[in-house]
Amino acid sequence: MGKSHQAGWVSLRGKQWFGYFRQSAIDPETNEERVRKICVKLAPKAKMTKLEAREALRAEITKHTGQNPEGRALKDSSVTFGWFVRNRYFPLRSGDWRPETAKEKMAQIEIDLIARFGEYPLDSFDRFTLQTHLNDLARRYSQDRVKHARSYLKSIFDEAIEQEFLVRDPTRKVKIPKNLRPKEKQVLTWEELWLVLANTGRRDRLLIMLDTTAALRPSELFALRWRSFDDRNTLELKETVYRRQLRPFGKTRGSMTKVHLPEGLAEELRRWKSDCRKAGTKDVPSDAFIFPNADGGFIDTANYRFRVLKPLAETLGIPKLNFQILRRTMATQAQRMGSVKDIQAHLRHSRPDTTANEYMQELPESVQQMVGSVYLMLTKGGAETISAEDLPQNATKLSTEPSVSH
Repeated sequence: MGKSHQAGWVSLRGKQWFGYFRQSAIDPETNEERVRKICVKLAPKAKMTKLEAREALRAEITKHTGQNPEGRALKDSSVTFGWFVRNRYFPLRSGDWRPETAKEKMAQIEIDLIARFGEYPLDSFDRFTLQTHLNDLARRYSQDRVKHARSYLKSIFDEAIEQEFLVRDPTRKVKIPKNLRPKEKQVLTWEELWLVLANTGRRDRLLIMLDTTAALRPSELFALRWRSFDDRNTLELKETVYRRQLRPFGKTRGSMTKVHLPEGLAEELRRWKSDCRKAGTKDVPSDAFIFPNADGGFIDTANYRFRVLKPLAETLGIPKLNFQILRRTMATQAQRMGSVKDIQAHLRHSRPDTTANEYMQELPESVQQMVGSVYLMLTKGGAETISAEDLPQNATKLSTEPSVSH
């Protein structure tokens, strides 16, 4: 029998040498580390001594695991991109991701990177190979997907250097392609919003009013229970729903907070609560959902989008209608009603850049007023001081009339 040691062990079976070693891997279903025994057929006894069999086994261990028996990483073609990502990158990074996020990120890396480069030796990459792949992704997919792919590549190769699998970073000069598809940033005009509200039933009208006014994400909106409402003018976000599962956390750290409701909207919500009472009961159960499905559970976001919002947009001749557009519309139309910081706080974004660059779109009439203000200053010629009241209102001052985007 072979003797077990750090480099595995060899065993003579009949006239043939066999090598054995243990290999750890992450179970994709349970995300737990499992150890399995690997058996490798080496060579006949007549052609190999026991010492030579052990040396041959060491080479096989290197080929399978990417490490030599002393545990040092090898910088040669025995380590592939796919092996490194699945065995060295995913186990480290998955601890930083929430379970749902981990599944999405790992699936995206598998599709966009491992499917293309899985069998490539880790030390064979160069800027040309990676840049041309990103350029190809840019021709087929959205700019967010391309940016994510570049970010994943940089993170993966940075980790490979950190673990001493590489000494050079092939992503150092890899750039995001310039020919990215433009992002969809549709917003609704006030007329379109009024048209949407005028053509919905009571539940859907209140749901859209609440979503637009309070700037709730659909994951927050459909997870609302009556215990979240204080029966006055405050909603407290306590949980979210994502992929048909309830979660006690939100998208960002600041998501789970209290949201102020205007008195009129709060009164509509109180009337809705009264209508939701079952016959013979005095009140609605506190754990009941504010907008339940037919079975009393929470509404699925995708189902609502396809059953309600999409048909509504087609009927009204609106290019597209979803919750992202409603949040973007709120941020855009509120430009003349509050500052960027006010809108950021209401949308509960972590950074004002996200609010200003991704959600708030330009309003043509606001641009026209700005140009008019510049012209007015120029024509004054410094002869007299212009008071603030002489200038059109800018994007940070409160306007008593809603702006209309054309």
